Amino acid sequence: MDWPTGLLGFAAGLLISVATAPVGVSGAVFLLPVQISVLGVPSPAVTPTNLLYNVVAGPGALLRHHRAGTLRGPLTRLLVLGTVPGVVVGAVIRVFAVPGPTVFRLLIAALLLPLGSWLCLRTLRRATRTAPEPSARAVTRLAMAVGVAGGIYGIGGGSLLGPILVGRGMPVAKVAPAALAATFVTSAVGAGTYALLSLTTTGDIAPYWSLGLACGLGGLCGGYLGARLQPRLPETALRLLLGVLALGVGGLYAVQILR
Repeated sequence: MDWPTGLLGFAAGLLISVATAPVGVSGAVFLLPVQISVLGVPSPAVTPTNLLYNVVAGPGALLRHHRAGTLRGPLTRLLVLGTVPGVVVGAVIRVFAVPGPTVFRLLIAALLLPLGSWLCLRTLRRATRTAPEPSARAVTRLAMAVGVAGGIYGIGGGSLLGPILVGRGMPVAKVAPAALAATFVTSAVGAGTYALLSLTTTGDIAPYWSLGLACGLGGLCGGYLGARLQPRLPETALRLLLGVLALGVGGLYAVQILR
């Protein structure tokens, strides 16, 4: 990796994480197309490189949440319990089955576009009725499904978990720290799984370590700043931000499908 590429990766990680950390999204889902289209990371190495970004970037926001005492609670444990086995399964599927990205992009666009629109409209209308929070079993099952997707495509999972859980009635301040913690643990397990698989399989499977570290260092700084912003933003602004991010991710994949 040359210096311009490293600086570009650092800047991308910094800017993305500042905007996404307040709502529990690591930003990996936005970094993925940057790595493919701008930084030229091949597949499937882009997946563990993205997971490595989450590992390096995660402690910034998590340190801030830990100091604020918002990491404690059953939601964090439920999300980790589901996402960790899911990411291992997803990594094995990615290496040996090599699923194409088109179906994944279609599913994400179909899920996040209406969900993001609903969150934004519901927030702007200031609806007073709230949906009942999902059960512990439902949260764990959702986390496992998101973990599989994260293992296959290298996304943190917060971009999916956040809108769904907030849409089901959970406050952003409760969801964001738990989603970031689950993303960090899951990404560490996922990147390690890819590193082990690269020892027994040919091809670009291992993470691009230097680039992942550069992007992650940017995310580390940006995540801490973004987490500091969260308590200063009202719930309405956080819900709108989460809805806009969901629309952005869904729209990004929809455009890629059309191309």
